[in-house]
Amino acid sequence: MGAGSEPTPATESDLNTGVLLFLPYRALENRVFAALAEAGFDDFTPAQARVMQRIGPEGTRLTELAEQAQITKQTAGFLVDQLEKAGYVTRVPDPTDKRARLVRGAEKAWAAKEVADAVVAEVEREWEEHLGKRRMKQLREALTLLRQITDPWAV
Repeated sequence: MGAGSEPTPATESDLNTGVLLFLPYRALENRVFAALAEAGFDDFTPAQARVMQRIGPEGTRLTELAEQAQITKQTAGFLVDQLEKAGYVTRVPDPTDKRARLVRGAEKAWAAKEVADAVVAEVEREWEEHLGKRRMKQLREALTLLRQITDPWAV
């Protein structure tokens, strides 16, 4: 690069696969959060949402939430405290261990999830229109295969 020349923008070939995966995810996440805010669910952060996404239908222990979100137990506890104060989660006794508690989604969380799910479906339809049915199917198949080696909680 000569003196005074501007750096050239990254081309598709310059971007690694991780970035290529992240960019559409971030666009999707931004659309979801915009719709949630518009629907009145503007009182939680992406960090809190990442914890909330990991809460199972019957509830999940804090230690499991921390592990799956790849954050410390203290950070998970802080985020769950915030979610509880905002009415998105409750803590209930774990029926399998009287010493433990489960974090469960509250009605407000399920209402927010409905809004988010609708946006995700809309964005996926847009992606399919752009890519075509065959490519979208191939993309989902490839990402599902990658999940087998990248997601320790995949079943």
